[in-house]
Amino acid sequence: MIYKGACYCKAVKYEIDISSPEEARTSLCHSFGLTTKIPVKAFSYTSDSAKPTTHEADNGSGSLLHREFCSKCGSGILEYGAAAASDFRYVMTGTLEDPGALPPKGEFFCAYREEWMPEVPGIFHKQHLKD
Repeated sequence: MIYKGACYCKAVKYEIDISSPEEARTSLCHSFGLTTKIPVKAFSYTSDSAKPTTHEADNGSGSLLHREFCSKCGSGILEYGAAAASDFRYVMTGTLEDPGALPPKGEFFCAYREEWMPEVPGIFHKQHLKD
């Protein structure tokens, strides 16, 4: 199955090629947002895509965080930490053409959920990372 996505201005375009939606894990993180974890081999920029800009920095815990984004509109495309670099990519779910095609399977950092935001039913919920 091919899932397509792009930044807001459509300059940076990508495809996710997985055999089943079960290969993807979309998670709502109440600290960082909605991302879809996929195998690194499943992600590719399309041939007509602009090259994304890369930013790398310490994520605050001593680990290097790699982010790719569009230099024209600023849309984040994906991110991954040093520990996941060879295995996974965390794609910004809102950049998918059909974000609903890969719905959340879990919520993280629920202890930080805003009072106005309801719990997503039918998925797992972790209050803290170490739960």
